[in-house]
Amino acid sequence: MLAFHLAWLSLFSCFFSTFSIPPLIPIMRQNLNLSAADVGAAGTAAFVGSIFSRLAMGPVCDLVGPRIASAALSLITAPIVLATAFISSPTSFILVRFFIGFCLANFVANQFWMSSLFSTSVVGLANGFAAGWANMGAGVAQLTMPLLYSFVKSFNVPENTAWRVIFVVPATFQAITAIMVLIYGQELPCKESIKVSNKPKESFLRLLFNGLMNYRGWILGLIYGCCFGVEMTMDNIVAQYFYYRFGVNLQVAGTIAACFGLTNWFARPMGGVVSDQMAKLFGVRGRLWGLWAVLTVAGLLCVLMGRANSVGGSIGVMCMFSVFVQAASGLTFGIVPFVSKR
Repeated sequence: MLAFHLAWLSLFSCFFSTFSIPPLIPIMRQNLNLSAADVGAAGTAAFVGSIFSRLAMGPVCDLVGPRIASAALSLITAPIVLATAFISSPTSFILVRFFIGFCLANFVANQFWMSSLFSTSVVGLANGFAAGWANMGAGVAQLTMPLLYSFVKSFNVPENTAWRVIFVVPATFQAITAIMVLIYGQELPCKESIKVSNKPKESFLRLLFNGLMNYRGWILGLIYGCCFGVEMTMDNIVAQYFYYRFGVNLQVAGTIAACFGLTNWFARPMGGVVSDQMAKLFGVRGRLWGLWAVLTVAGLLCVLMGRANSVGGSIGVMCMFSVFVQAASGLTFGIVPFVSKR
């Protein structure tokens, strides 16, 4: 359980770092002369960075284990998070967002770790809670970064300096959690450690090839793009959406955006619980049925949110949408451990 708490807290810090920028973009746009195209390109860069780094993280976890892989990546990317304080152009802004996106590859290590520690009867629950609580980092960032900015600015610090100073917080937090994982983490149940240590090591390319040739993995990847990919997109734009469309101030926009991420506290774990319960009743097929139903409702709510014309209506639909889309992510990782026995 210590490893469980270290895993979600470490990934929480990575989500906090990755999504510490979006709620401050309205301010950063003015200081850095960012166009709408620059902001869009930066969001895409962050997403692309997370995709490529995740593809690499899977084989790395197989080779060195999730504890070392997770901690190493956090320590490598923490200085990049701090480098946000020194950006001065649209190009540097896009590059920083691209490399910060690498932080989210720790999600792979997190779910690999949980699937190694917990039995198949509760793997959906374990994965759901570990990822759900970690994903709250995006919501906490949306809430706290504007507040930290206002706090620093209250000391008569210039606007262009205030938003830069506060990036010390996510960078330091990420580095501390990485060190804790290295010192206190445990990759496997004690009885399993000896068995695993005696297994022959496979090459990085062979592991990657085996993963890429599994069509079930590609299908689940597409499905995950329709739930977690949508969640990441929302985390990147939702504060700006309410700021520009409804004219709310930066703090209110950040608070509204935080509601979307903070529902991970119960929504994603709930998806894991539903997956485990459906498996008890109908086997693995029950997990698939549950995912289909929840993901379908999430898609309908996504369309409905785009048609809402009032602040209250948009917030209400957004909250319902966030519950279902995050539950779908939990249901997805209730299936992942059964894709292959490798």
